[in-house]
Amino acid sequence: MREQAFHAFFEAHHVELSRLAYLLSGDATAADDLAADALTEVWRHWDRVAAADDPAAYAKGIVANLTKNWIRRQGRARHGLDRLPFTWARSAPDVPAVLDVRSALRRLPYRRRACVVLRYAFDLPEQEVADILGISVGTVKSQTSRGAKQLADLLADLRLPDQLGGWEVAR
Repeated sequence: MREQAFHAFFEAHHVELSRLAYLLSGDATAADDLAADALTEVWRHWDRVAAADDPAAYAKGIVANLTKNWIRRQGRARHGLDRLPFTWARSAPDVPAVLDVRSALRRLPYRRRACVVLRYAFDLPEQEVADILGISVGTVKSQTSRGAKQLADLLADLRLPDQLGGWEVAR
């Protein structure tokens, strides 16, 4: 029963956890390893995870923490986000614009980047982001606001098309 429940959880959330690790780390190989490590931790503590109000949010929190630690081990270089393959649903991306957004994301402090990615790329509500990152809703609001402002400042010379999910920067 326990194995079946975990297997179902794994099948339902592995790709999402790997995507989150990739968006936070910018490294595809590390993202797969981080997602695997997170799922190992989920399995080790399955009773606690299964009893949580939102087991997926619990697992995302593990991914976020593991990714933060991985970034620290990289000597705070935070490299790799320039290879982040943003995909946009309505049309092919403007490659130079996507590269600029990746570069700008890489320059955000980890917590701001995590808040921005979880709020905008994953479209999660503030409370869920707070639960995942282990911070207050007020901190999510302020970090997301500051992160969005910082991105806008970094992208000040760029005007992204409307189809890129509303990331339009006005001059």
